[in-house]
Amino acid sequence: MQRKTPRAVAIGVALLAAMAVTALADSKDYELQLVDKEGAPGQRKIIRYRNPMGLPDISLVPKKDSMGMDYIPVYEGETDDSGTVKISPEKIQRTGVKTELVGKREISRNVRAPGVVEIDERRVTVVAPRFDGFIDKVGPVTSGTHVQKGDPLMSVFGQELLNQAARLLLEPPGQNDKSGSVIGARRRLLNFGVPEEFIDRVVRDRKVPDTISWPAPRDGVVLERNAVDGQGFKAGDVLFRIADHSVVWVMADVAEGDLGALKPGQPVNVTTRAYPGRVFTGEVAVVYPHLMKETRTVRVRIELPNPDLALLPDMYADVEIATGSHEPVVVVPESAVIDSGTRQVVILDRGDGRFEPRDVELGRKGNSYVEVTSGVQDGESVVVNGNFLIDAESNLQSALKGLVAPRAEESHR
Repeated sequence: MQRKTPRAVAIGVALLAAMAVTALADSKDYELQLVDKEGAPGQRKIIRYRNPMGLPDISLVPKKDSMGMDYIPVYEGETDDSGTVKISPEKIQRTGVKTELVGKREISRNVRAPGVVEIDERRVTVVAPRFDGFIDKVGPVTSGTHVQKGDPLMSVFGQELLNQAARLLLEPPGQNDKSGSVIGARRRLLNFGVPEEFIDRVVRDRKVPDTISWPAPRDGVVLERNAVDGQGFKAGDVLFRIADHSVVWVMADVAEGDLGALKPGQPVNVTTRAYPGRVFTGEVAVVYPHLMKETRTVRVRIELPNPDLALLPDMYADVEIATGSHEPVVVVPESAVIDSGTRQVVILDRGDGRFEPRDVELGRKGNSYVEVTSGVQDGESVVVNGNFLIDAESNLQSALKGLVAPRAEESHR
């Protein structure tokens, strides 16, 4: 077998490249009209130079970009002065290009996040006597018991209470309440937390009982019971802790990227594994002003009515927050945006096969649409399908013209 010399290989490669370029130049979609009717080389006028990477930068003189690549010449007749790209109707039909008018609509989006049910810290009450004493007997309550306001928790004995109650009896029946001794004794008993019913009964019956029945201060569930029959206690000792579960919190961890869409008052739907199909409704109460760096999430507090006590503390929940605005804004479909990471572009349909790339600034997203704060106006038409192909077509045409141009110069020589 005869080995080909390096010169023969180089000639072969050059012939193949020339054939490929010639085929592209002669094709229907990329015809460049490089020669005139008589067959002499055509003289084309360069009107400007465009950035080889497709950036919105043009030059009137040859130049290089930051990577050392030559700017691509744009010849007269290839594109109009507005920077539009012309594509044949056949290619538009083959690529399935679809457009949509830019309009105004409300932007709304549901933010989903995991959450955990917690007790409303404002609805927790402790029973901590303000005097020294002893527990005579604890009522039929334990941790987990649901109590109503006024239900007896325990009966207690306190010498200070009995002393102040006895002072009420020093005054004769019918004594004016403005008497210093009566007002002083009543005030001291109230400061000790003694129920008014007990004070009124002492005044009415003219008798001081040995013990006082201590009532539950509110409706709720007993979270903690530290009281035992016969136990002594000091002022300030916590004997019971009671929480009202009729309203609970759901603490949701929302992703950092959704933080800008959140604000207090937004409606929320909450579902749980314990009650499939049931939706609990509430609203955003607080968006906490700090981020958890480990998870890159922000804590959001949601208040939920819980009248039947179905939601229990530490229960897992799925949260859906309705975000958005009721004010219509200029929007385009999300599919219309070409996002390179550093710039966002939409392609405008100028009619007659002419398309123009346009830089835009984006705002909120929702319902498959994105707000456009600048770049396009209401009523303009944008490409929503095939925009990437049009963008690639524009770059391909420019690259092919850059390749074919040297052939025209060589043939002219």
